[in-house]
Amino acid sequence: MSELQTSADDIPSDIASVRTPGDSWAITESVGATALGVAASRASETAQPDALIHDDFAYLLVSSAGPAWAMLASPDPDWFDDPDARRAHLMARNYQAVRTHFFDEYFTTAMRDGVRQVVILASGLDSRAYRLEWRANTVVFEIDQPKVLAYKSETLQAHGAVPKARRHPVPVDLRDDWPAALLATGFDPTTATAWLAEGLLPYLPGEAQDRLFDRITELSAVGSHVAVEALRLDNADATPRRAAWRARTAQMRSRLGLDLNVEALTYREPDRPDAARSLQHHGWQVDIVDSADEMARLGRPVPADMAEEAMNSELLRARLGP
Repeated sequence: MSELQTSADDIPSDIASVRTPGDSWAITESVGATALGVAASRASETAQPDALIHDDFAYLLVSSAGPAWAMLASPDPDWFDDPDARRAHLMARNYQAVRTHFFDEYFTTAMRDGVRQVVILASGLDSRAYRLEWRANTVVFEIDQPKVLAYKSETLQAHGAVPKARRHPVPVDLRDDWPAALLATGFDPTTATAWLAEGLLPYLPGEAQDRLFDRITELSAVGSHVAVEALRLDNADATPRRAAWRARTAQMRSRLGLDLNVEALTYREPDRPDAARSLQHHGWQVDIVDSADEMARLGRPVPADMAEEAMNSELLRARLGP
């Protein structure tokens, strides 16, 4: 049996989380490394002739973490020997491009609605404060682990990057009292806000997700917006194709020398609350877009034979108030 072939006995029924209460990380560690992986996809997409999004800061932020990460951000990764691995990598890049495009448009809509205050939760290497065309006097608050925010700020400042909005880093763990830290940085709860939780929810326990939505609602004035990526984790079931995907990604990590197993960093409670219903319960008017439908709409459909390996999510946009 080859290293990418599997039998039913080889397929894990679930993935054990390595997360612990109060764990922290730098940009190349634990959840911090997932921000590098996502930014690598944005860098690779930006270099494509038919790019859906343009993030001219992504490659700088990724390559500054080391040569292995720079290789992952390559626009044409010729280091893939396995054609199936190359296809899976392309599909993952397409998903990230479509997700980024969706939330970029969300901010454009919120700005048209008069919103001038933005909060990006678990901002990672998000460079929207630098690359989007914000309206005058827009303030962008970025919340994340202190070491992650320091890496981004120091890297961009060293290369002369200037934000296009008033950017305020808020170095705090989202499991701690982040509303107090946000308010102390100048956030105005009486002003409509555009919130973003992109690539965040799977890294929070279910009870922390509920608490996050409680706090967002408490801090939101009427007319506020929120956008959320809600991953469906049921596609991690024990299937041969899913096991083959795990084997390919493990082989890729090994070849690059990267210690990044995203599944082991997420929480997968079977009774996890549904994000859309939670927001509706808090009074938000929710619009739900299936990620597969959005990928097809933007010309990046999931290949039929790779559906089990695809990211499976709902992309949510919501508004608070009349």
